[in-house]
Amino acid sequence: MNVTKYLCLALLLGAVAGCDDKKPDSSKEPPKGTKKDDKKSEHGHGAGPNGGVIFDFGKDHAEFTVNHDKKECYILFIDGDNEKAKPLAVAATELTVTTKPSKTKDGKDVPAMTIKMKPTDAKDGKATKFVGTDPGLGNVADFEGNVVGEVGGKPAEGEFKE
Repeated sequence: MNVTKYLCLALLLGAVAGCDDKKPDSSKEPPKGTKKDDKKSEHGHGAGPNGGVIFDFGKDHAEFTVNHDKKECYILFIDGDNEKAKPLAVAATELTVTTKPSKTKDGKDVPAMTIKMKPTDAKDGKATKFVGTDPGLGNVADFEGNVVGEVGGKPAEGEFKE
C-alpha cells in the first residue's frame, strides 16, 4: 500500500513540476531570416536553373518562373534542387497552377489566378516544361500558390513561394 502512495505522489509531483519534453510553440515567430512556411529553408532548395523558385512536386522537384512581359509562367521538372539541375521528363499532360492574391511593390492588388499549364516539349507521353498564361502575370509581384496534376498516372501537388 505504501508503494502505491509513493508512486502516486511521484506522478503528481512530476505532473506539477512539468518536464522538458514540451512541444515547440508554433505561434512563436521563427528565427530571424526564416519564414514559418518556407519549404526552401526546411529542405534546402536553392535557386533553379532559370532563376525561379524550386519546390517539391510529388516525388519530383520542379521550378516555377514567370515571364512578366509575355504574361506567362513556367513549370520545369528538374533532376535536382539547385541551379545546376537538368530538365527531367515526366509523364504528365496538364498541370494547374493556383496563385494566392498578392500585391506589387507599389501596392497594386493582384487577384488570385488559376492557370492551366500545357507541355511545350511533349514526346512519347513525357514532358519537362509546362507553360500557362494569364494577364495577371504581367504584374511584377512575388507569387505564391500551389500546383496540382497527375505525374505517372498518380495525383501530385506542390506549393511554391517566390
